[in-house]
Amino acid sequence: MLILSLILAHLISDFYLQTDNMVREKYKNLKKHLAHHFFMTGLVLGGYLIPYFNVINSLNNFLFPLVLIVFSHFLIDFIKIKLLDTIKITNEENMKRLSFFLLDQLLHLGMILLACHLFIGLEITKISEVFKEGHKLSSINAVLFILIIVILTTSVSGHLIRILLGSLPNQLLSFEGKYAFKANRHEDQYAHSRIGKKELTEEYHYTIFSKHDLSRGKLIGYIERLLVLVLTFYSAYPAIGFIVAAKSIARFKQMDDRDWAEYFLLGTLTSMFIGISLGIVLREVLT
Repeated sequence: MLILSLILAHLISDFYLQTDNMVREKYKNLKKHLAHHFFMTGLVLGGYLIPYFNVINSLNNFLFPLVLIVFSHFLIDFIKIKLLDTIKITNEENMKRLSFFLLDQLLHLGMILLACHLFIGLEITKISEVFKEGHKLSSINAVLFILIIVILTTSVSGHLIRILLGSLPNQLLSFEGKYAFKANRHEDQYAHSRIGKKELTEEYHYTIFSKHDLSRGKLIGYIERLLVLVLTFYSAYPAIGFIVAAKSIARFKQMDDRDWAEYFLLGTLTSMFIGISLGIVLREVLT
């Protein structure tokens, strides 16, 4: 239960308590971000320690793992920030950014497991037993595991897809928000011409962009992956095709633009892959 609680605390701190502004200004808000992790990790370790409280347990089961997890988080984030500044990854190098994101999360997970192994006596080799046939999680562990999968399906995968695609606002601006207006202006020198009136046609292009469009798209992505997760859990794979069909119909006119079509296809396939993969993991662990 402890390891699942610590992972859940990490995900909440990283993807719910950390705002978009904190992500953009990671170095400036690093102390605030670490405070979130210190509070959440301390809350979990403190709750775990209450039934076994004494001086020795407070050191081994609370203080030491708390310091290791928070300090390692600071070290990993600090090195990541410095590397990103040094390497100068551009906005077009999405795969590199995605690699840094995945490596960052795997290192954080590894440090949580290491802290539990060193100070709380968790046998890391026993984690694989969760996937063995006939193994059943307790009710509390099952709830914690479901919550972790839901967060991975929504916020974490949404951030992952946003890194992979990279240019969602630009795509919306260049296609959905483009409107053309024509202004017909009579030229004075031709106003009384016997040939007839001559006009100069000017065409203006305006880009209209609303943040609400992004919010709706983000919510649609969450619901889409949750539906795929549930359908995969119950092995209802044919029903997943209807979700893809519904999205395609809604975006049918925009498919004329090749850039948008490729962008839409990449996002949809990635979203489906994540939803199906996590659905299979959830089914294998819980059933």
